[in-house]
Amino acid sequence: MTSAEIRQSFLDFFAARDHHIVPSAPLLPTAPNLLFTNAGMNPFVPYFLGERAAPHARVADTQKCIRAGGKHNDLEDVGFDSYHHTFFEMLGNWSFGDYFKREAINWAWELLTREWGFPRNRLYATVYKPGPGDPADFDQEAYDYWKEVFTTEGLDPDVHIRHGGKTDNFWMMGDTGPCGPCSEIHIDLTPGGDTGGHLVNRDSAWCMEIWNLVFIQFNADAQGNFTPLSARHVDTGMGFERIAGILATTRNFTDFSRAPSNYESDLFTSIFDRITELSGRQYRGTLPESRERKLSDQEAADVAFRVLADHIRTLTCSVADGILPGNEGRNYVLRRILRRAVHFGRGLGLEAGFFAELIDPVMEKLGDVFPEIRRQEQVIRKVIRAEEETFGRTLDRGMELFRGIAEKNPGEIPGDAAFTLYDTYGFPLDLTEILAREQGLSVDKAGFEREMDKQRQRARAARKTTEIKVASEGDARDPTPFVGYDLDREGPFQVTVTDTAEQGGHSWAVFDQTPLYAEMGGQVGDTGRLDVGGTSLRITDTQQDPSGRILHKLEGSLPAGSAGSEGRLSIDLNRRRAVQRHHSATHLLHFALRETVGDHVHQAGSLVAPDRLRFDFSHFEPVEPEQLRKIEDLVNERILANAPVRWYEIDFADKPDDIIAFFGEKYGERVRVVDIGGYSRELCGGTHVRATGEIGPFKITAESGIAAGTRRIEAVVGDAALQLLGTSYETLHALAHRLSCRPGEVEARLAHLLEESERLEKEIRKARQRDAAGVARDLAAGAESRDGYKWVVARTEAGSPDELRSLGACILGEIGEGVVVLGAAFGEKTTLVALASPGAVKAGHRAGDIIRDLAPRLGGKGGGKPDFAMGGGKDPENLDAVLRAWKP
Repeated sequence: MTSAEIRQSFLDFFAARDHHIVPSAPLLPTAPNLLFTNAGMNPFVPYFLGERAAPHARVADTQKCIRAGGKHNDLEDVGFDSYHHTFFEMLGNWSFGDYFKREAINWAWELLTREWGFPRNRLYATVYKPGPGDPADFDQEAYDYWKEVFTTEGLDPDVHIRHGGKTDNFWMMGDTGPCGPCSEIHIDLTPGGDTGGHLVNRDSAWCMEIWNLVFIQFNADAQGNFTPLSARHVDTGMGFERIAGILATTRNFTDFSRAPSNYESDLFTSIFDRITELSGRQYRGTLPESRERKLSDQEAADVAFRVLADHIRTLTCSVADGILPGNEGRNYVLRRILRRAVHFGRGLGLEAGFFAELIDPVMEKLGDVFPEIRRQEQVIRKVIRAEEETFGRTLDRGMELFRGIAEKNPGEIPGDAAFTLYDTYGFPLDLTEILAREQGLSVDKAGFEREMDKQRQRARAARKTTEIKVASEGDARDPTPFVGYDLDREGPFQVTVTDTAEQGGHSWAVFDQTPLYAEMGGQVGDTGRLDVGGTSLRITDTQQDPSGRILHKLEGSLPAGSAGSEGRLSIDLNRRRAVQRHHSATHLLHFALRETVGDHVHQAGSLVAPDRLRFDFSHFEPVEPEQLRKIEDLVNERILANAPVRWYEIDFADKPDDIIAFFGEKYGERVRVVDIGGYSRELCGGTHVRATGEIGPFKITAESGIAAGTRRIEAVVGDAALQLLGTSYETLHALAHRLSCRPGEVEARLAHLLEESERLEKEIRKARQRDAAGVARDLAAGAESRDGYKWVVARTEAGSPDELRSLGACILGEIGEGVVVLGAAFGEKTTLVALASPGAVKAGHRAGDIIRDLAPRLGGKGGGKPDFAMGGGKDPENLDAVLRAWKP
């Protein structure tokens, strides 16, 4: 069976048993504590936790996963064995309160043995048996079902059912929450297949787990109690690459002579074929006996083949899901993976740009099942090429530095040197460790981490943060109701003061409700005015504390005992409306970017203020000027269409796929959707205009890069845009008047003037060079002879310090062996140059020493090489006297 046939067979098997087949979730997880989607169950966690109701009771899928970085990190093992991957697919079937152990066990056995032909006598099942201190009881139910299965097949349950404790056979989501026993299926792939199960869970490559059936039936609490759940669930996971590798290695269970390898399947062999075309090397499937010794040429080549095949799958699929290589978090993990691949590719003699050439076989194998890969093909190619080129520019210099460090430090690469490779040349620590291992060296990781900590401390010191918090830790306070989405009236709101506090030198007040929006989601906090008990105070900012209470920063203080007093809150409506215009424009900008640049664009941060907006987004290269024009035109087109803007709440589980949710955000049962004209729909808690026509003109003011893989657009709308356009109009007409042309002719007239200016500057430089040559001859003619060398020490005129340097070189050329010392005044400063011929340097007349002697006499400093040096001072009036008095 091919890999595609295996995958489809799995999905068809469960579809025939009333499972809803769902597409893979993106590799970018919704859980903020995960770097990547790293298990099949990740997308379904809210159903297990009871946060949302599952839309289907039975589900099956193939889920894209990455395990690299964080708690689950297989990166360092990839390439050195036959089964570790950074990217893999997890086949799974799921029951949310529907079927349980009997069906899960029987269907697993049926698929493996009857559909795929796995040899029954080579299969073993594990069931949970608690050891000392382990939770819950022996899983008698699972044991009984497995006993029935093996007995029916004529196999001895005492041999084919193995027991495991909490480590291997009890699944927990965390210290508390849903959990339960699991039952693993293992296969014996030894040539004889007669180990009797003694290799199960013994870390043997010849006996491996192929399917894990998790039975979620308990809830663990903080006191260590395990209470049965009212709704029990099934969560299964099967490593797709492992199954495909077993079938390929054993030639569909006809040959057990070779050690099993995931890399034998067609998922990888097509990539190997392309690597062979590019490198001329062949994959032989050898495995290193130890990483501590130097690998043979073939072992090193086979490691590189496996690394490249795995890593191109990871990069292709992650970029397709909008995760781009960068400098932080998951983005940096991808950069590490790509740079690791580039290093191993260099070891195969592959030319720069080779990595992007491996995308095609990945597209061929995965493009149909994960269609986003084909949709994002051009983006994937551009990103990988750009990343490889960027690293290639520093790789050779970094390698040269590494070799020098290794020569000076036999035994161990110092931590500060490893940090320099990381910080200056982009070498991830794991790449330096690979290089060191190849030389028989280790790396001082503790020293590296110390340098990293110093860098983090410097970054923290440069970043000023303020935490506003009225409620103390652990306070159970109710969130403040926000009643300011619909502001149809300008009059004040009646409120009751519920709390006050003094913090950070400012007074803060909390009310029973508020129309003032607290800063969040990039939108700045509102301002306004509070009138209470005869006191009127301006509100200069609005924030929210961890408990959800909205805090109002006061310009002044409320009288003591104000809690419980009634008052009136007024919002600065003009400012709020300006903020809303910029916020709605941000949504339109996001829409236009995805339409123009590509739907790989995801928001990476924003600022929504009354006078500007800033939108950060994932993208791998500068947005071209013509693209910016299209984006601006599209936004203004949608503004003029005056489409309605509406907002409403829905259950998160009912959210249509085309509504944009921001990865890393934690959403509850109910979410707020902001819908602009039906074409831009995002989850958003901010305030907005009622129709796009309220936004007014939209103008992009800047586009820049703020980090690798992240771009920023700044723009203005409404009054801010009108002010900018008005100022620009006035400036344009003023220039046209100065240039005696029409406004539309300014650019052409400026281009002509600049060309003319450049032509004149060239003529002036030529004239100065002719003059300098004459001056040089004159000064050379007056040279003094001293100790067999000619000396020219003089004050002269020059257009710039560079011209002074050129003049000195001309003079030295005229006099031959000798020394030239020149000084010139440039405004309130002086510049000195000294030049010495080779013979003069040997005689002890060094230019650097001369400048170090002269410059302090003019209140300055300087220095340089023996043959040339420059310096300066702040005393041009004393220049002549200093040069006359100076004697070498």
